[in-house]
Amino acid sequence: MARKDDLIVGLDIGTTKICAIVAERTENGVDIVGIGTHPSRGLRKGVVIDIDATVGSIKRAVEEAELMADCEIASVYAGIAGGHIRGMNSHGVVAVKDREVRDSDVKRVIDAAKAVAIPMDREVIHVIPQEFIIDDQDGIREPLGMSGVRLEAKIHIVTAAVTSAQNIVKCCNKAGLDVIDIVLEPLASAQAVLAADERDLGVCMIDIGGGTTDIAVFADGSIKNTAVLGLGGYHLTNDIAVGLRTPFEEAERIKKSFGVASARYLGSDDVITVPSVGGRRPREVSRKILCEVIEPRAEEILSLARGEIIKAGLADRIPSGVVLTGGASALTGIAELTEEIFESPVRLGTPINIGGLQDVVRSPMYATGVGLVVFGFSQHRSQRSRGFRIRDDSIFGRVKQRMRDWFYAEFD
Repeated sequence: MARKDDLIVGLDIGTTKICAIVAERTENGVDIVGIGTHPSRGLRKGVVIDIDATVGSIKRAVEEAELMADCEIASVYAGIAGGHIRGMNSHGVVAVKDREVRDSDVKRVIDAAKAVAIPMDREVIHVIPQEFIIDDQDGIREPLGMSGVRLEAKIHIVTAAVTSAQNIVKCCNKAGLDVIDIVLEPLASAQAVLAADERDLGVCMIDIGGGTTDIAVFADGSIKNTAVLGLGGYHLTNDIAVGLRTPFEEAERIKKSFGVASARYLGSDDVITVPSVGGRRPREVSRKILCEVIEPRAEEILSLARGEIIKAGLADRIPSGVVLTGGASALTGIAELTEEIFESPVRLGTPINIGGLQDVVRSPMYATGVGLVVFGFSQHRSQRSRGFRIRDDSIFGRVKQRMRDWFYAEFD
């Protein structure tokens, strides 16, 4: 059994499922050693609406992962999504001390870029450097040790509603878990499914989950834009349940077994049996009618995603095309529909560069969970002692920490 310090746990708290993934670092990278999933009962559109139900689902998923990995889980990297997520780009400039860029200069320029007005009801989740500029020389990814007198930084800031983030942490705490960090789910998914050359050339990742559709655009090796739409696979299932007048659970089964994103991609117009509600007799329905129910919602989700990219001015920055992931991306024909709407090449994104139980997690539905553990290993060394506990007034604690950092930087 791996030592406790060698394990990282990612907790994907989704609208339709809770997924806990346990991984350990090896000489060859990251090995998945445990997986636990359980239906999610307390979320809607990525936001907690029932704490007790969410806590129960988290406990079940974690217990299953503990059993498989033969370990005890005490802390996790938790994912966050929902329509309350906001991403923005910012820019900061400072003078370089001693004409050579040091770690303190990088911290100061990032602090300068972070100095934007954030409403009191929002919490900063991520501050991600995009690029550095030294004396008009742009495109610099690592400025330490370089000579110059003027240092600029372009960063991407992700904020979330304080209450939504608090509820995620509260649910984990009630389930007996500490939250090491809260991670934006599209950033986690991108860690798992995108190749380095796609990030460099320019790519859009669309994670179609149960209650939300997460969007992340990368170019020149860094994040350029993030967005979250409050639509997902749940809405496709709900449309089928309403349109065909069938129970929700049956609608989900029909979607997975017979659903096609558009009637244009329907191979054969078979007849399917649809159970009715209220004890009525099942009915025979053409598969084409099912597709006509699914198609408008699928087109809406993808068109809104494209609209977000156009609004950000990045439509011409994704020559690598679109990478689809998330559970709903398994819908037959959705890749072809996406290619038609975006007029770009499209591929299905599954977790890459992992070992261990790779055959089990090599599915779009596990992209976020795997991405959380990959993110955790990338941050583990620098944030070993960090704990993200909003219930302990972390907003005030972070302000105090910033003041302490500033004091030591000035009088070091």
